[in-house]
Formats: sequence, C-alpha cells, structure tokens
Amino acid sequence: MTIRQRTEETEKNILSPYACLSSQTKGRQRDEEKCPVRTEFQRDRDRVIHCKSFRRLKHKTQVFLSPEGDHYRTRLTHTLEVAQIARTIARALQLNEDLTEAISLAHDLGHTPFGHAGERALNSIVPGGFRHYEQSLRVVDILEKSGKGLNLTYETRNGILCHTKGQDADTLEGQIVRIADRIAYINHDIDDALRAKVLAERALPKDAVTILGKTTSERINTLVLSLISNSSGGRLKMDEDTNKAFEQLHRFMFATVYSNDSVKREERKVPELISFLYEYFVKNPDKLPEEYFGTAKAEGKERAVCDYLAGMTDRYAVEQFKNLFVPRSWVGYR
Repeated sequence: MTIRQRTEETEKNILSPYACLSSQTKGRQRDEEKCPVRTEFQRDRDRVIHCKSFRRLKHKTQVFLSPEGDHYRTRLTHTLEVAQIARTIARALQLNEDLTEAISLAHDLGHTPFGHAGERALNSIVPGGFRHYEQSLRVVDILEKSGKGLNLTYETRNGILCHTKGQDADTLEGQIVRIADRIAYINHDIDDALRAKVLAERALPKDAVTILGKTTSERINTLVLSLISNSSGGRLKMDEDTNKAFEQLHRFMFATVYSNDSVKREERKVPELISFLYEYFVKNPDKLPEEYFGTAKAEGKERAVCDYLAGMTDRYAVEQFKNLFVPRSWVGYR
C-alpha cells in the first residue's frame, strides 16, 4: 500500500459521510498517473501554491488601493485567511481539509488588479463581461503553465467557480469556502478600515457587536463556532441571531466602507486606466507578451487582452500605463 492509499483509507475511516473523499474524485480533465505520496486534492493544493498567479496575489488590492502601510491586507493575505478559516470549519465537521484548502487558495487567482474596481472596469468593456470567479477557473484550466493549465480535479474547479455567486458548490467543502470568504473579508476589512481611520470602532452596529464580539478574533470565532454547532445532515447553517448580526455587519460595511469617498477616491482613476490599456492592446495585439499570441489567434485579441490585464498586479498595470501614455523626460540619444 502506498502512502497515498494509506491516506485515502484514513479518510474513509475518519471523515464524515458527507465529506468528499479524494479516492472518489470525479477526476481531472486529462488523466494522469497518481502520486504515490499525495492524494488528488493535496496535489491540487500544491499546484496552486507553486503557480505564478498565486504569487502575483501579493501585489493585488484587497480593499485599499496600493496601501503604503505594511499591515493592510492584499489579495494574497485575504486568500490565506480564507484558507485558515475554511480549514478550521472543515476539520471540525470532519470534512476534507485538503480539498477545502485547495479551493480556498485558488478562489481568487483570476482577480484583477485594483480589486473589484478593476473587475467592474473590465466587466464594462470586455465583450460578454468579466467575472473574477470565471477568470479564476480559466487561470487554472488554461492560462497557467504556458497554456496547459494546472489540470485540477473537478471538485476543486467546481468550488472555485461557485465560491461567490450563483449555484452552490457540489461539495460541502466548496460551500465552506464560500462562507469562509465572507467571514474573512468582512472582518479583516473592518480591521483595515479602523487602521486607516475611515471607520471608528464606536460606529460599528451595536447589536451586531454585542452578538459577534468587539474584536476581529472574537467575531470570527463566534461565526465559526455558530456554523460548526448548527450544521448537520449535510447542510451548513448558523443560528438565526448570529446570522442576522453577520448580515447586519455586511450591510454596514457596504454602506460605510466599500462606498466610502475617501477609500474610493483613487479607484475613480481605475476605469480610465484599464480602458486605455485595453484599447491600446486590442489595437496593437502584437505588443502583447508572446505567451498571449496563441490565445489571440484561437479566441480573439479581446480575449487575449482581457487575460493579460486580469493577470496584472496593481503596480505592473500602473507601470504599463506610464510607459504607454505618460511622456518621459528627455535624456538625449545614447
């Protein structure tokens, strides 16, 4: 018996009947020889961690655009916090931690530079629109490894696609990631807003704070414990009071932080920046990096440009804009 087979047997013995077992995966888009050490979901997780798109998340905006402080969240730290919360829930409910972690780490790989401002900008100009969860799936299916993709399992891919809107994921592990994503961003965005002084602690809704807690740690703990205690029979659920408090906090953040003028001031420049870059590369597809030439030929230049822009980090997008549209000082012939 290989190490992988031993792990698969352990899963069968200790995990919940509602867990997704790695030995029962629906498989990959392309068949591969199994690893003697790692399960299929462990391999998914490892492939995500080692891919280029994952590394670029460290320079992509979460809420605060290119913040100068070292302690504000980025898309990467958000992803890690989601993975931590999701794994805690999965372990407590005896679900598959490896699958949960793989989905968590991959769920935002297709996110644009400049956070949701970049996503809205691309959505408004790309034919057919743009949704980051669909782009995340495209990243792992096609864009990584020079067009070969990561060839992840069906369950991980399904969790990525269903992590934010529309139909629930097929697995409870995927559904956990969807909840953990909300728990993470609401609470760490409060923390960042307090740090940026765009939000005062006394402004938080008192009813929600009374139920959930005063600190980030207390609130996350309350939400996670409620979900663990009230989920049963293959259904994830919080108690009614906790869920209402969470929804109240969610509405509060959208009203006071996510639409705050001081937070969004710089975001007003994002649509024009994205639009200029998009139009330039659509008119000049030969200026795209060579790795996008195949996509331009097979799927059209608009698709190739969209992939290129979505993969940019904040600072790379700004540098590209400067290089293309901002005059440089004259330095003489060399």
